[in-house]
Formats: sequence, structure tokens, C-alpha cells
Amino acid sequence: MILAGLFATVLFIGLIVGDWLYFIRLTPDAIRYGCSVARSQDRWTGNTPASVRDRFTDNGVLMLPHGVAWFYPDLSQIAIRPQYRLFSMSFRTAWPMKGLIHLSTGDQTMGTLCVKRIPWSSALITLVWFGLVSIGSLTFVITYAMEGGFTSLRGLLIGAGIIGIALLVLAFGLVTVMISYRLEHSRLTQVYDELREVLEGLPRSESDAATR
Repeated sequence: MILAGLFATVLFIGLIVGDWLYFIRLTPDAIRYGCSVARSQDRWTGNTPASVRDRFTDNGVLMLPHGVAWFYPDLSQIAIRPQYRLFSMSFRTAWPMKGLIHLSTGDQTMGTLCVKRIPWSSALITLVWFGLVSIGSLTFVITYAMEGGFTSLRGLLIGAGIIGIALLVLAFGLVTVMISYRLEHSRLTQVYDELREVLEGLPRSESDAATR
């Protein structure tokens, strides 16, 4: 049993690590991998497929101050993600985010649709955790009530205390996910803005004004 538990633990950790390593890749087979969490539309002025292609290297790579972009002209798509450094001092969350920008050409502007994704393991573990806490808490309340736990003042106080702890755990988890999402989203947005500035040739102040 102990060996089976250790094997299951190693396999579980291996699946998570493999999921993350495949997620951060920006190859054609991996750019669509991940759980979609958000979409945003935008328009880039003064850009054509040819002008966009000229900004990238022959391999289609463009290094940005806080990330990397990979252009696929045959697919009319640009994959972006923040730069993940091994010994970086920046705080990393369990919900890293990358984006896939779909390009559509117009007369004088280029339309973009950025699909933002997180690893499947992060999404599934988060859902399972919230599900276990919610179902476990609800099961306890129902069982406790059926056994007459709420019939006395002492039992009522104990039940209320346990319910309060469960609600605090859920609230803490929700706040953690929200803060992490905002942090990772801001990092990806920063990379997106840097890419847009390079492609449009605008300084940050002019780019921000154009976005507004």
C-alpha cells in the first residue's frame, strides 16, 4: 500500500510537471493547449501581415522586455507568454497564463482576438479542491443535522463554528485564485502591450492613449 501510494504521488506530480512544461511551449502543436479563461478583442493600426512578419526573426521569434512572442504566418496567429526564468525573484502563482492572438486583416487596421489560457492541471485541481471543500462541508452539515447536532445549544455552537471555518477556507481559496488571476493576467497584458508597441512603433504613452 505504501509503495502504491508513493507511485501514485510520483505519477501525480509527474503529470502536473509535464502539463506545465508542455503548456509553456510555443510550438504549433502546443499554442492551443490549455484551459481558456478569457478573450479580448483589439485593433492594431498601420499593420499588415508583411509588416508584422518583418518585426520577427527568421524563426518567427520576438523577444520582449518581459516575455516572448512567436509568429506563425501560415496560421495568422501570434503566441505570447511571460518569460519564466529559473532563478527569478518574481513571485509565481499556480495559474500561469499565456495568450494566442488570432489576426484578421482589414483595410488600414488589423483585428486581433487574444485567447488567454492556463494549464489544465491548474484548472482541474482548483475545481476539484473547491468541489471537495464544498461537498464535504455540505455533507457534514446534513449528517450533523440528521444526527441531532443542532438540537442543543452546545451542538449548535459547534456546528456553527465548523461551518464558519469551512466558509473561511472557501473564502481564502477564492481570494487566492482571484489575486493570482489578476497578477498573471497583468503580466500577460504587459507582454501584449509590449508586442503592440513594437508592431505599431509607438512609445508607451501613445500606445496607451490609442488603446483607450
